[in-house]
Amino acid sequence: QAQLVDSGGDLVQPGGSLRLSCAAPRMISSTFLGTDFSWYLQAPGKERELVATSSSGGTSDYADSVKGRFTISRNSSRKRFYLDMTSVKPEDTAVYFCNARSSNFNYWGQGTSVTVSS
Repeated sequence: QAQLVDSGGDLVQPGGSLRLSCAAPRMISSTFLGTDFSWYLQAPGKERELVATSSSGGTSDYADSVKGRFTISRNSSRKRFYLDMTSVKPEDTAVYFCNARSSNFNYWGQGTSVTVSS
């Protein structure tokens, strides 16, 4: 079983909304609480880039391109974290990867595809 399983990617119209989800089924609760979770995107022909981070300390950071439109959150009891995408734009089209990082590990999801098009 994979360390991270991401899902939720879909075809969505410009201006629409989408929720991406990442599950950490093998992670124990105490580890989950002490882990930084992030979402990255990789557009066709481009490098992978950071979209949003939820730190174990309770702070969230966002790329300028998504500030005010995307929200990262976590649910410790379900061992899942999310990326809520609103007011999506065609330039948000990419494969989105979830990431879990601590001093002991760096895990990646397999990627979920988001296409923003009318």
